[in-house]
Amino acid sequence: MQLRPLGRSSLSVAPLAFGGNVFGWSADEQRSFELLDAFVDAGFNLIDTADVYSAWVPGNGGGESETIIGKWLKRSGKRDKVVIATKVAKWAEHPGLSPMNINQAVEGSLKRLQTDYIDLYQAHEDDATVPLHETLGAFGKLIEQGKVRVIGASNYGADRFGEALKVSAEHHLPRYETLQPEYNLVSRGVYEKELEPLVVAETIGVINYYALASGFLSGKYRSETDLSKSAARSGSVQKLLNKHGFGVLDALDKVAKAHGATPAQVALAWLIARPSVTAPIASATSVAQLKELLGGVELQLSREDIVALDRASA
Repeated sequence: MQLRPLGRSSLSVAPLAFGGNVFGWSADEQRSFELLDAFVDAGFNLIDTADVYSAWVPGNGGGESETIIGKWLKRSGKRDKVVIATKVAKWAEHPGLSPMNINQAVEGSLKRLQTDYIDLYQAHEDDATVPLHETLGAFGKLIEQGKVRVIGASNYGADRFGEALKVSAEHHLPRYETLQPEYNLVSRGVYEKELEPLVVAETIGVINYYALASGFLSGKYRSETDLSKSAARSGSVQKLLNKHGFGVLDALDKVAKAHGATPAQVALAWLIARPSVTAPIASATSVAQLKELLGGVELQLSREDIVALDRASA
């Protein structure tokens, strides 16, 4: 499998990332171990999580996903086979991007992950109350200390992300090598119009989330009655049950049928084929589901396939 560079960094990843938000939520510890083993054994390496995952689950407080990944790393001995990406800023325990908070948060993440270093440490969201040079300076010190290898950002608008890159250059600080935006076949506008020109010009690695639009692009939600299949996802999916959404599903169905594939595989293959995307993030809650998603990496879409999907999802 051909690896792709994360921006201009020394890190390279397979073209699909596993979203660790399910660990400690819809996948318990044992299932999470099975998923991680299957993912890595298939030749994939980028595992994305955050300190806040999965604080939204009743009975959880946050840190559950990192803790499960840490236990798996210790049990499996596969630390050198994976690129661990986590985030700081959105957890109520460690909110924002002040140097003090970053320094405190990273220690917690390292402990939960049971590792000496984080491969990709990301700002989970922008914090306009802290000057960018202070945030980037704090990340830079973590890199100097060997606790972090590369830094990235999530949920930044184009203006602020561009400003962050400028500040890095002017102050001789490490730059964000990756961006994690929302991007998929039913959510294209903001990324393609505002962010994509910037990331291409600056050689930024893109690891987009909601690659399957909370499962909508898998094709399993086609009516209001289907929402009962996942109470956790129903709110996100319900707004997509409209003419535009159904048009995208119809196009996915046609391309999938032609290739003997599934809609989810086609939706991922469309993302992977886009030159600006490094590795879309997708989650699975069973090994069978994971294997289906991994099949999207091998799927080669024709130019006609991509044009048809582009038109339906425009």
